[in-house]
Amino acid sequence: MQTITGEQLIGAHAVRGVDTPFRAVDPATGAELAPQFETASAGHVALAASLAWQAFDVYRETTLAQRAALLEAIAQHVAELGAVLIDRAVAETGIPRGRLEGERDRTVNQLRLFAGVVRDGRWLSAAIDTALPARVPPRPDLRLRKIALGPVAVFGASNFPLAFSVAGGDTAAALAAGCPVIVKAHGAHPGTSELVGRAVQRAVADAGLPEGVFSMLQGDGRTVGLALVEHPAIKAVAFTGSRQGGVALINAAARRKEPIPVYAEMSSTNPVFVLPGALAEGPEAIATGFIDSLMLSSGQLCTNPGMVIAVEGAALDAFRVAVVTALEAKSSGPMLTAGIQAAYNAGVAQRGALDGVRLLARSACGASVCDGQAALFETDAANFLAHHELEDEIFGASSLIVRCRDLAEQVAVAESIEGQLTATMFLAQSDHAMARTLLPTLERKVGRILVNGFPTGVEVSHAMVHGGPYPATSDSRTTSVGASAIDRFLRPVSYQNLPAELLPEALREDNPLGLWRVRDGALRQE
Repeated sequence: MQTITGEQLIGAHAVRGVDTPFRAVDPATGAELAPQFETASAGHVALAASLAWQAFDVYRETTLAQRAALLEAIAQHVAELGAVLIDRAVAETGIPRGRLEGERDRTVNQLRLFAGVVRDGRWLSAAIDTALPARVPPRPDLRLRKIALGPVAVFGASNFPLAFSVAGGDTAAALAAGCPVIVKAHGAHPGTSELVGRAVQRAVADAGLPEGVFSMLQGDGRTVGLALVEHPAIKAVAFTGSRQGGVALINAAARRKEPIPVYAEMSSTNPVFVLPGALAEGPEAIATGFIDSLMLSSGQLCTNPGMVIAVEGAALDAFRVAVVTALEAKSSGPMLTAGIQAAYNAGVAQRGALDGVRLLARSACGASVCDGQAALFETDAANFLAHHELEDEIFGASSLIVRCRDLAEQVAVAESIEGQLTATMFLAQSDHAMARTLLPTLERKVGRILVNGFPTGVEVSHAMVHGGPYPATSDSRTTSVGASAIDRFLRPVSYQNLPAELLPEALREDNPLGLWRVRDGALRQE
């Protein structure tokens, strides 16, 4: 059985922290959990970064088969943790066992997806422009591939202790790209993080790779995390969390002598536009699905539906009644930490105090000490447009119904909102013309557009985008979920007239990797 020791994982070693001690807390009971952890020191950060840099040139030139095998070994080791991992994650987060088991499976499948991506090799973007010495002017031999950026700092998320954490999507994508990874574990689930971190550490050792391919540090993000981002060996950052935390990392990365990219997922209210035809056909069904989505994981999901925009009328009245009934029948669950609960309660109180905002319903109180009692508010479009703070994310099970007079006001609301991860349209056949009017605005505002479904639930696949314009993310050109997430950690390099014996395998004439390559403008596998 795997034992949690409370140590930092630096390369192949496990060492005690030296600064501020802390323990995980069971959010359902408020009880502290053993063992005690200590915060990593500046020396630990420097050592992990140094090892990562030493490992970089070796690791980035491992074969596609070697790298894919590492990802599959990590997946296997995480799966083999079994009930030990789930038990600890339940105790540290209050998340139901069934959801955590599903999240573990998603984590394992993400790693295996990226193993397939690595073997496929399309991410290399290999291209060859053969020399044309007789042309005037002559064209040199040009060959292009993508290479890894360098060591990546990955920040574990509070609300996904597995899928957006130590061996989550960011780590999988970075390792797939050829980047060593240093994880800053989230302080809310340090034991869960250590269990998974040891699984990654073991896979790296078994593969015979340099120890600096993976490290994991514990401690406060404002000290350990910032020190990591500021270290010159780090060449990119992946973060999922609050806007305040993400902006702090972005600013720290920008102040460096060598600024580096920060791929931060930060803030989204995920508006749901319910068009008149769909609302008239089934207000009760939409209401039930909406409340189920809102309450999932106590609303602590980046895709939580925090806003519903609909046109006034009898159908909206029926929807409102159904939503209130459904919400009041639900009991709220524990929030992840006391700090998150306090921020949620403060946000709900501030919203309820705003002019023109009416509290429609609260869920029943749960039994945990960190309970997050769901809240549903209502306002009209004119008031929403006059008070931009109404679109601020409240992290938890809180949502706002915005009443509009017509489609023009729905479009005006869409135009006014900040960048989002998702937007949803509920529509019937009769709504297609209205949807066509709304769609261009949504395309500019969000990364994923859904129809007749709710955004909680993100498929890990080749066509998924989990990103969006600021402040949903810091870079709207990227995704943190799906096969394209690897692109964040790559950059192109062009080789001009490089001797054949010095060419990387991806660009050799005999194409030993069997890649599809763009050769003189045509896509070929030769």
